Amino acid sequence: VTLHLNPISSVHIHQKPLVFILNSPLPLVWKLKTERLAPGIRRVFFVSLGSVVQFEKGNFSLSAETEEKLFPEQNEHLLQWAQKEYGAVTSFTEFKISRNIYIKVGE
Repeated sequence: VTLHLNPISSVHIHQKPLVFILNSPLPLVWKLKTERLAPGIRRVFFVSLGSVVQFEKGNFSLSAETEEKLFPEQNEHLLQWAQKEYGAVTSFTEFKISRNIYIKVGE
């Protein structure tokens, strides 16, 4: 699955830390494609067991962290876990089948 990350239109270059929880019932390769995300900013990708994140060429991967986690099975419990861990969830999306996911990041 290719994850496309771009800032919202009102933000020229996104310069804040981000946390992504990428959960799947089967192990996946998450391919990351980014535009206009500032280098050197901490970005964390939590993935389900057996999954990996592949970064594009460039220095984005130098400030990104990937960690495998065993997540709660149901979406409601996953959302509660994320809120407890991070205090807030700004976006929650579920896909049954997808090859490309487009996410706009920003305030």
